[in-house]
Amino acid sequence: MNTDSLGLIDSFCDLIWLEDGLSANTLQSYRRDLTQFATWLAGKSLLAVEQTDLQNYMSARYVLRTSPRSTARQLSALKRFYRLALRDGRIAIDPTLKIDTPKLPRSLPKSMSEAEVEALLAAPAGDDAMAVRDRAMLELLYATGLRVSELVGISLRQVNLDMGVVQVVGKGSKERLVPLGEMAADALTLYLQTARPALLHGRVTDDLFVTERGSAMTRQAFWYLIKRRARQTGMSKPPSPHVLRHAFATHLLNHGADLRVVQLLLGHADIVTTQIYTHVARERLKQLHTKHHPRG
Repeated sequence: MNTDSLGLIDSFCDLIWLEDGLSANTLQSYRRDLTQFATWLAGKSLLAVEQTDLQNYMSARYVLRTSPRSTARQLSALKRFYRLALRDGRIAIDPTLKIDTPKLPRSLPKSMSEAEVEALLAAPAGDDAMAVRDRAMLELLYATGLRVSELVGISLRQVNLDMGVVQVVGKGSKERLVPLGEMAADALTLYLQTARPALLHGRVTDDLFVTERGSAMTRQAFWYLIKRRARQTGMSKPPSPHVLRHAFATHLLNHGADLRVVQLLLGHADIVTTQIYTHVARERLKQLHTKHHPRG
């Protein structure tokens, strides 16, 4: 990879972090996509790229059977990079201008039935510290529809049990208040009173959720946690934390929630992103009609 390209990628990531306040995960994705392209260029500078280079790169990804969604994400990063390079006068022509984003199949998000969710929430049985913590995390995730990064990043000061809300810092450092619900609030109260002090072993931290070693909970540790608890219920395919987020949205709509409310709770900037859940809810209604209507 051209050494100049490394510096260009660093500068680009610094710039979009300053301008947009993007999360560390989003910046990491931008960096990974740009680095992959810069490596493929085999020594050619990112600023010397022409439209034919990008076309050849897209063709190479097609030959490797890279998923359209992955290619679309990477092309989005490249378009952003070259738009800023053009704005700052580093290039005279944007090479991505006539490169079309691959069409993506409309896929419905995976979800869980209410019975499956109930079984998962009941999996951490007992009153030991790990079970109490796991119940609190799962109850909170399902009650709020948080992203996993939002869940593990919650600090003590973001939770107000008296008001029954949690202050969430989402994508682009945007803040929103999400109601906890009675069961999640009760699970959190028990965790704070018993399990958290036991897990910390006298350590002091502002992190709400901690591991058995007393360190801050990570995304990877929570992934392991949810898979382990799902296996206890006998699920053949343990859900990802994001599937619980989808279940939260779908179940709200199934019970009559307004789409705009679901958008606010999920922290979606555009309601178009939320509208996919209406399709999920519609499919559920069709299944109920087929099952229970005499002429279904």
